[in-house]
Amino acid sequence: MKDKSADPLIDVSQLKVGMFIHLDLGWMSHPFPLSSFKLSSEEQLLILRRLGLKQVRWSPSRSDLPLEAAPMPAVPAPAAAPTAAAADNDPEKDQHRLALAQQREALLLCERQYAEAASALRELMDLVPREPVNAKDRSAALSRALLDKMLVEGDINIRLLNEGAGDRASAHALNVAIISMLLGRAFGLGNEELADLGQGALLHDLGKLELTPRFRHRDESFTVAEVQAYQQHVAKGVALAQKMGVSAAPLLVIAQHHEHADGSGFPQHLNADRMSILARIVALVNRFDGLCNPLIAAKAMTPHEALSLMFAQGRSRFDATMLNAFIRMMGVYPPGSAVQLTDDRYALVVAVNSSRPLKPKVMVHDAKVPRDEALLLNLEEMPDLGIRRSLKPQQLPRASMDYLSPRGRIAYFFEPANPSQSRELAA
Repeated sequence: MKDKSADPLIDVSQLKVGMFIHLDLGWMSHPFPLSSFKLSSEEQLLILRRLGLKQVRWSPSRSDLPLEAAPMPAVPAPAAAPTAAAADNDPEKDQHRLALAQQREALLLCERQYAEAASALRELMDLVPREPVNAKDRSAALSRALLDKMLVEGDINIRLLNEGAGDRASAHALNVAIISMLLGRAFGLGNEELADLGQGALLHDLGKLELTPRFRHRDESFTVAEVQAYQQHVAKGVALAQKMGVSAAPLLVIAQHHEHADGSGFPQHLNADRMSILARIVALVNRFDGLCNPLIAAKAMTPHEALSLMFAQGRSRFDATMLNAFIRMMGVYPPGSAVQLTDDRYALVVAVNSSRPLKPKVMVHDAKVPRDEALLLNLEEMPDLGIRRSLKPQQLPRASMDYLSPRGRIAYFFEPANPSQSRELAA
């Protein structure tokens, strides 16, 4: 792997469109989707100058044009020899290749963003014992970075990732933060409320840092004393957050994320009227992610099963209006659900747009198409095709199971519903 630190530095004033640059600020400190990217517009150059940077690193070999004033000359990339596939001049195949490349690019962007956010989260959690105020500032910055990247025009798709990045604790916190912020956005919360919501969600399990590993996840076999030890993570989280200087709104999320609308939660047995709206959102999403990604993988529910259970058994435990909004946002068949289509084919839901919950994007098992060449079907564009039923992964035929590879751990990110927006951001 190339050492990016060897890339030459260049003054920001000398940057041009087409140069591939690396920002050493960290993902939280800039509004771009990724920290390494190719400059594609004058607007991006203007944003860079407003960040107050003097110099950035750039990769000549990954840039489209050389820069005479650069410390090192650009190395032009060798022209790729035309492949047999490219030379066959088949418009239909060309269109398929282009669509497949765009599809992979959109997923790769989501996965790289998720990985950068997860890395930033782990770093700030490591700072909590040593530099609590710094950790607080970083958690606020990470929440703001997620929010900045959510503020796109038009609809947002909720996208299934190939695998959750990193350890379970950071993946859980990031999942809860991302889905909570999307639900808050759908609920019409303002930007400041969304930033507080994201920070509280990122830190909601903060107190588990002070628990022994055995008590960080509730087990059905726990004694009463062991359940009480587990429940202490809420009070410990509040104490840590106060030491960090976390403000009131995210602090309430940490304090109330295990309360229930009917007063059956802990530690204070609050009902919905006494819970903050941000805490009600996080309590709901925390439950959903816990059902989909339990400590013991064999107990995992599909996203469809988790939503069904929450609707059937949890209507008294959650704010009813919020639960209905959550189900609308996630879709009747959330990303990660294995389904059978109305033409009897099997598929995996990979993305959903909340404005069209019954018409998600799916990867379909088609024995005639190699898995790595499978195009996602947007059911919204196919009026004669729909979903017949949801399935447990083990109900899939063996060939479909191997082809679709249902995820062992569910991880979500977000992307503009219009894929061209995503490509422009990534350029």
